[in-house]
Amino acid sequence: MIQLKNSAQLKEMREAGRITGEALLVARDSIREGMSTYELDTIIRKYIEAQGAKPSFLGYGGFPGSACISINDEVIHGIPSKKVFFKDGDIVKIDVGAFKSGFHGDAARTVAVGHASDEAKKLIEVTRNSFFCGVEQFRAGNRLGDIGHAIDSLVVANGFSTVKRYIGHGIGRELHESPDVPNYGTPGRGARLCAGMVLAIEPMVNIGGEAVREMSDGWTVKTADGSLSAHYENTVALTSDGIEIMTLIESEF
Repeated sequence: MIQLKNSAQLKEMREAGRITGEALLVARDSIREGMSTYELDTIIRKYIEAQGAKPSFLGYGGFPGSACISINDEVIHGIPSKKVFFKDGDIVKIDVGAFKSGFHGDAARTVAVGHASDEAKKLIEVTRNSFFCGVEQFRAGNRLGDIGHAIDSLVVANGFSTVKRYIGHGIGRELHESPDVPNYGTPGRGARLCAGMVLAIEPMVNIGGEAVREMSDGWTVKTADGSLSAHYENTVALTSDGIEIMTLIESEF
């Protein structure tokens, strides 16, 4: 069942979203060549906790980190490690959640370390732009399929592939709620969109094919062909006044 949020609940979610978005900005400004993924995870955790919140991912299903940190061909769910270090040219997916006052925020960014290739830069940009194409369709009366179709259409038009095995989701008191939010779809199909819905919309895009494979650690997901992957996500509410991107901080622009 889709849980619609009232104005009081949206206010609480706004705070969780702010902390999530700010934690990503702190991570973006902290990441550097030679840093371990564990060190970056620690910085993220300390920031979230300093805001009076808890990292949503820490212990979730047994996940050992506060953030998912995935490098290059790792699509999502990379486990922070003291043995993995960022190198010049890496593209890094940082996925963060914050839980405060009974509600979650969830967002992800892909950032380049040092001098990324032109192809990697294009992948990051297209992935981000595909999110905003999807958000344009998040309006009352539309269907879930309209969001996914808009995302996938932009990705394919740029010669990339949309990951289909993993998708977005509703969010609120639980980190993952109904409905599922695929990054592909058929216009006019799926659940009807209405005010009070809050979604984590999160395109995952590969330079190569869409296929992925799960690693033996039980968490990390990589592209099957070893190609680069990017991820961009925000928590987005549909209100009577339109959409509100709760995890997008003004200073990002």
